[in-house]
Amino acid sequence: MRLNQYLAKFFCCTLSTLLVLSIGLIGCSLTGCGSDEEDDVTDDVTTVSESEEEAFDASPILGNFADAIVTATYTDLDNKAGSLLGAVQALGAATNQAHLELAQDAWKAARIPWEQSEAFLFGPVDTQGLDPALDSWPVNRVDLDGVLGSGQALTEASIDALEDTLKGFHTIEYLLFREGNQRKAEDITPRELEYLAASTENLKAKTAQLANAWAASGENYAGEIANAGTTSTIYKSQKDAMQEMVNGMIVIADEVANGKISDPFNEKDTTLVESQFSFNSIADFQNNIRGIQTVYAELSKFVNGANADLDARFKTEVQTAINTIG
Repeated sequence: MRLNQYLAKFFCCTLSTLLVLSIGLIGCSLTGCGSDEEDDVTDDVTTVSESEEEAFDASPILGNFADAIVTATYTDLDNKAGSLLGAVQALGAATNQAHLELAQDAWKAARIPWEQSEAFLFGPVDTQGLDPALDSWPVNRVDLDGVLGSGQALTEASIDALEDTLKGFHTIEYLLFREGNQRKAEDITPRELEYLAASTENLKAKTAQLANAWAASGENYAGEIANAGTTSTIYKSQKDAMQEMVNGMIVIADEVANGKISDPFNEKDTTLVESQFSFNSIADFQNNIRGIQTVYAELSKFVNGANADLDARFKTEVQTAINTIG
């Protein structure tokens, strides 16, 4: 089975299993995958009664998700963005191959928590416009080369004012890697180093903003999730918060299968491949699915009570998808 066909099958199973959770959350009906070629999972559904639903306290799930998963991931992202900035600054101070490779490695390391966090692209990352500012692609190479060839001052503030396709992870990637891992440090121009430094400063500012948005010592969006149904001003019930978690996983499962992999394949256009300059695409896709795996580890505590067999099956499908991508 071709990879894109497999992921379409994986997404179908993912969506179906997540809708099992929705039965307990909102009392909806689980529908089939919509294809005769896919496994019929509807027979696996166990409906959670209203009394059982009301008796289930999701506070531990929501608290762990908010603190141990989301806040911890964004803190890790911010720390790794700081390491990337340090590596880029070292490259600017002494532009040699060793420093370039350290900066490239730091970029790849920062991608791990970011890609895993795409399983929960809601809240401040969405409402504050941080997702597009951090991770828009494809890179607008024509305008990017235009910026490089201009006399425009390149500072963190000036980068922040640029279009999203001229900053963030993939602009930094382009400047560090160009067409692959073998870029020579001696080929990097002073203007590119200037753009690279300012772009990485801007990236670090955005990751700090995101981490602060969830931190208890900052805007404490984590508290909105953890206190759903009680003091939260955003989530009026625990069901609302858990449905947000479910939707986040559905969105990234769909994007990986039907966007990140299928679009370049169907269009036969390599410029649509995410992280193409660094050859980090497969790792990105795997980390997206690992993000689902991490979030589901919490939701499993609910799903397992409704249908232990389907819960186990979903976990197997997720791990199989990760292995198949790689």
